[in-house]
Amino acid sequence: MSDDRDAGLLDPVRVGSAAETATGDTAFLQAMLDAEAALTRAQAAVGLAPGEAAREVTEAARADRFDARELALRARAGGNPVIPLVAALTAAVPDAQAPYVHRGATSQDILDTASMLVAHRALRPVLADLEGTAGALARLAAEHRDTPMPGRTLTQHAVPTTFGLKAAGWRSLVLDARDRLSAVRRSLPAQLGGAAGTLAAFQAYAEAAEGPVRAVSAESMLLLVGAYAREVGLAEPTMPWHALRTPVADLAAALAFTAGALGKVAADVLVLSRTEIGELSEGAGGGSSAMPHKANPVRATLLAAAARRAPASAAVLYGCVAAEDERPAGAWHAEWETLRDLLRLVGGAARDAAELALGLRVHAERMRANLDLTEGMVVSERMTVVLAARLGRTRARDLLTEAARTVRRSGGSLAEALSSEPALKEVDLGSLTDPARYTGAAAALTDRALGRR
Repeated sequence: MSDDRDAGLLDPVRVGSAAETATGDTAFLQAMLDAEAALTRAQAAVGLAPGEAAREVTEAARADRFDARELALRARAGGNPVIPLVAALTAAVPDAQAPYVHRGATSQDILDTASMLVAHRALRPVLADLEGTAGALARLAAEHRDTPMPGRTLTQHAVPTTFGLKAAGWRSLVLDARDRLSAVRRSLPAQLGGAAGTLAAFQAYAEAAEGPVRAVSAESMLLLVGAYAREVGLAEPTMPWHALRTPVADLAAALAFTAGALGKVAADVLVLSRTEIGELSEGAGGGSSAMPHKANPVRATLLAAAARRAPASAAVLYGCVAAEDERPAGAWHAEWETLRDLLRLVGGAARDAAELALGLRVHAERMRANLDLTEGMVVSERMTVVLAARLGRTRARDLLTEAARTVRRSGGSLAEALSSEPALKEVDLGSLTDPARYTGAAAALTDRALGRR
């Protein structure tokens, strides 16, 4: 019998994804340990700790040496997991090196840095999946550059478009998401400020090491921040951001946008794969527990779910920007699980989007059949322009209104309904009302969109 810990039973979006592993408790524990080890190495690099301490702390900072569940339970006493972790890590190194564990830092330095590390690592497979999605969509757009289909506005047929242009538009959104996430990932900063963001404790330790009458310049402490950022592999912050949550807000925005961009793809696929439309289908649709005939668009469904959930998580993280004092109570704490959920949502969605795009089936014959449902009325915009040039705007509007009424009432095509008009005897109405001949600059727009890298 399994235990009661979260196995992802109710979250098929994230379960089994690389992002799930990269954001699990073990991943966060290792990131906190990495932050602690990097801090000791940074202090050794600027002469504030012996090299032996850096080596011993780094050797001890392995997640498999600690019990995450025990640390979690002990974290309730102090309100965050860093406090019990520091005690456990200190006990794991030789006594001579123990004073250099966590020296000068505050819990938020470590947990903020760990959160940025986790995000940095989790975004690597997300970006790879977005690249894969963009590549698959580029191939679809090129293959169907000239495949006509109904353009739909406010749920109704509008004018013809092409599936190539639609797929190119999806790809453009995916690339927008990739670019935003890439930029945010490069800018994710380390956190180091000490108790209230002044670096005072680090300066005090430096002065104590030099002797009671030897002052150490405050500016030299900035060298420690740079060394720490390099050791941990994150961007160097301009100043401590304990209560200045721009990095988290920027990350939330990029993640929420990515979920929405993939949700747009899903929304279109869900509509176009309806039984009565049938223009698209997933390569491996899901089954139904009660209806054996169904092949549900499962990947698109999961993407749609993620797109609906992500904005709420982003809103929580944006709400945490309004944080009081130099280190807040509650606002910071509200970020931890929320950020993890958002990373998992987007990571799972990116995986599902890549699978969806690779397996998507395009049914061009159904697109053409749906274009022909209105018997040429889908190009009424074009006919308005053509007829107005020959008959004047008023006569053209009246003629098209009457022709449309005839098509709806008696059947036949728009071309047939207009054929009795003497002024149009020399006009090739069949060509003018062919939806495939009224796709405007769709092909050129597709080509231009596909030029983006």
